[in-house]
Amino acid sequence: MTNLSHASGPTDTPLLEMTIGDALERAAAQWGANLALVSRHQGLRWTWKQLNEQVDRIATGLLAQGVIKGDRVGIWAPNCAEWTVTQFATAKIGAILVTINPAYRVSEVEYALNKVGCSVLVTAPSFKTSDYVGMLRELGPAKLPQLRLMVALGDAEHEGFLPWAKLAKEPDGAALKAVGRTLDRNDPINIQFTSGTTGFPKGATLTHRNILNNGLFTAKTIKVGPADRICIPVPLYHCFGMVLGNLASLTSGAAMVYPGEAFDPRQALEAVQAEGCTALYGVPTMFITILNQPDLGTYNVSTLRTGIMAGSPCPTATMKDVIAKLNMSEVTIGYGMTETSPLTTQTATDDPLEERVTTVGRPHPHAQAKIVGPDGATLPIGEQGEYCARGYAVMLGYWDDPEKTAEAIDADGWMHSGDLATMDAKGYVRITGRIKDMIIRGGENIYPREIEEYLLTHPSIADAQVFGVADEKYGEEVCTWIIPKPGEKVSAEDVLAHCKGKIAHYKVPRHVKIVESFAMTVTGKAQKFEMRKMMEAELGNARG
Repeated sequence: MTNLSHASGPTDTPLLEMTIGDALERAAAQWGANLALVSRHQGLRWTWKQLNEQVDRIATGLLAQGVIKGDRVGIWAPNCAEWTVTQFATAKIGAILVTINPAYRVSEVEYALNKVGCSVLVTAPSFKTSDYVGMLRELGPAKLPQLRLMVALGDAEHEGFLPWAKLAKEPDGAALKAVGRTLDRNDPINIQFTSGTTGFPKGATLTHRNILNNGLFTAKTIKVGPADRICIPVPLYHCFGMVLGNLASLTSGAAMVYPGEAFDPRQALEAVQAEGCTALYGVPTMFITILNQPDLGTYNVSTLRTGIMAGSPCPTATMKDVIAKLNMSEVTIGYGMTETSPLTTQTATDDPLEERVTTVGRPHPHAQAKIVGPDGATLPIGEQGEYCARGYAVMLGYWDDPEKTAEAIDADGWMHSGDLATMDAKGYVRITGRIKDMIIRGGENIYPREIEEYLLTHPSIADAQVFGVADEKYGEEVCTWIIPKPGEKVSAEDVLAHCKGKIAHYKVPRHVKIVESFAMTVTGKAQKFEMRKMMEAELGNARG
């Protein structure tokens, strides 16, 4: 390290220079009889050999339907075994998997499918309150001109949809091998829409090499192998599930365990207990919900050892509780973004506790990180600026959007995150907020993360989100939404008393709202812009 905020990860383990299809063949050969996949809500258990056979049946079926390398195949479904089969089957034939958020409504799915030109869509008939078949019929061929085949999961027949069972064909090994020879590890293989807080989502385009290696180094960081079982309650449509979950398993031989279609704290705990899971994944809000289960103590979590908390900054108190109450002595924090496959930093299982609870770790193998100022110059150690990453994990670009790609990835290949961070002399990175989250109150720059961390030291507060709302006098005022711990009562007065004299007066929230839940994305990230809108409407009505 120099005195500048720039660090590189180790390079002693070489990158995997193969396709995802080749990696699956290797896994089936190496760990064939080992458990590969458990989908508890489907009552399904497959070995690596069985998973590979299922994948070959669907890959052969897609070829029979005329799907060729480079075609975009969408998947719109909650977590299930078929999701993973589709992920690996498209990779085997070089089709680009387009992951569609299960929460998307009609206009969003129309935008996503047309933006990248999906010709095939694999879909669940419905999920929660969403009738996917109904929505797709509402759009029809006129609004989805490039979509020529829709495949429905499940046993029921739906007019205009090919049933999943009929897509499957007897594996044609020769055809699959022939296609495999035409594929390259640097081919695009996945498009993930990044849920921008403003404007339309952008399609981050990732290669075999991007995501397969990110899975590999994630598995190595948490030290999982064929004896491990990873509980994956995070959504598969997002990098967290499909890369850090599925591809970490693929490259290490660990089993993938899906507790349910979507996150449910009890299902996650039941899966850990029943399957003897050694690793558990989640975003901080998921872990907070699990920790606040009233009957947490009745579940056997003694098999847990490690896992990953990522997706948004983790409160220090939550991290300590996860270690103490979930037996996750080697839990790690990962940081990254969809555009970087996703992880570029992660704590190590044996990092000192202070670093493990207050930082997002050091750069991943074959990754570089730096902190830059507004002028793009690398800042001295300890100074706050924008986090940037470079290396194999950086996406090809945003699909069909060269302008946005050029805004995000500079001429030297650095991906600009939009996140504020600092780096210490050992290369540990601390995320201090979003550049766009920053509140400017009467000329004072306020970083919500700092206030959130302080609010969580209150014994009755389970979670807190801090954001700015418009204010005539100061431009912006500090607002917080608070979720109390189960069985606890917290008032706005309690919150203000907790802050008074302990944090600078201008950081003390002007508006406090006690709520049962936050406005959230499907991946469990708090949507501050939605909360801001709701709060400003409420305050406007109160004033009016």
